[in-house]
Amino acid sequence: MRIFFSVGEPSGDLHGSNLIRRLKSCDSAIECVGFGGPKMQAAGCDLHFDLTSLAVMFLASVLKNIRLFFRLIAKADRYLENHQVDAVVLIDYAGFNWWIARKAKKHGIPVFFYGVPQVWAWAPWRIRKIRKLVDHVLCKLPFEASWFAQRDCHATYVGHPYFDQLVNQEYDAAFVDGQAGCDKRLITLLPGSRNQEVESVLPVLLDTAKSVLVENDTCRFAIAFFNESQRQMSSKLIADSKLPIEVYVGKTPELMRAAYACVACSGSVSLELLYHRKPTVIVFKVRRLAMVVQAFLLRIKFITLVNLIAAKEIRRTSFRVYDPDDPNAESCVMPEYLTAGDPSKKVARRVLGWLSDVRSHSENVAQLDHLANRYAQPGATARAADYLLKELSRERLSDAIPALSGLSDAEQAA
Repeated sequence: MRIFFSVGEPSGDLHGSNLIRRLKSCDSAIECVGFGGPKMQAAGCDLHFDLTSLAVMFLASVLKNIRLFFRLIAKADRYLENHQVDAVVLIDYAGFNWWIARKAKKHGIPVFFYGVPQVWAWAPWRIRKIRKLVDHVLCKLPFEASWFAQRDCHATYVGHPYFDQLVNQEYDAAFVDGQAGCDKRLITLLPGSRNQEVESVLPVLLDTAKSVLVENDTCRFAIAFFNESQRQMSSKLIADSKLPIEVYVGKTPELMRAAYACVACSGSVSLELLYHRKPTVIVFKVRRLAMVVQAFLLRIKFITLVNLIAAKEIRRTSFRVYDPDDPNAESCVMPEYLTAGDPSKKVARRVLGWLSDVRSHSENVAQLDHLANRYAQPGATARAADYLLKELSRERLSDAIPALSGLSDAEQAA
């Protein structure tokens, strides 16, 4: 059995590598080929090109590499035409992977999308493309399966592979113990993994810390940077704040684990904070024009994945952006602020509430624990692999039945 992968994001490379290992543990004869990254190659994928080296976010970067993208699409097309491929597995990286899906369908190869684009959030009209190009949607989030099924897509919920990684994550236990053993409670600030996120969110986080410390001296703050360059580019801003804030690089899991509460930039980090059961305020700072776009195009109530998982209904009913401080606002597990302004005072009030009211903090932890016990569990990789193998076995059987029907009873028995 041969499976062609197309994966373009570093996170997808990680999830793809785990899926390949699981598939090969089920059947060592399975051959995995295609586009991916170094982790997939180490897991046994015959890598035709390291697509993760071209992970891009902006239109200018896409245009710069457009000719290479088209050469890779043509290369995949030739391979799918000239080799027996039983399935194509796409992970994230939708812009490029739609083209791979088209080539697979042209050659009659079933397409599995593991981590399908979040069309339910921004562009529900793209469901037509998914119906046309994707045979099986493997959903990471619990509400996705019913959303896609209601729109005539063959979808199944397997869980988020991020939790498979977290359950095996190693920690610097001595560092965690040292942080947790301090007299003052730790508030961890998480400004994001991308430079533009750090530039926009860090000033809000620092102002939040300043407001909290004015009213409550029973806590301390630490910033967890994704890499050293982000720490360096932020050093002047932190120094100018004159705040007693600890700064770390490469200690994010430990600082989450030791924290009493967190303030974080919106993103998949919310899933990790759910896993650790940490009361968290989410901040997402955008430009004013982006706020207008959000108001008209965003189709969901919340921007935080944990809040979406917890919601009974994800669809928004108003053009107003969600405000957790609105008296009529629906409560959410992680208070979130999507704004073009300065929400630091509001964020500080949330943190101060948890610091001064132990019961409120405990209730939030209990909410997170309930959600985590239900959704933040490992097993997504195994379920995705089992589903893939089951479907491919079913297709092989259905292909064999017409051939058997033309044989005599004696030949079928033989």
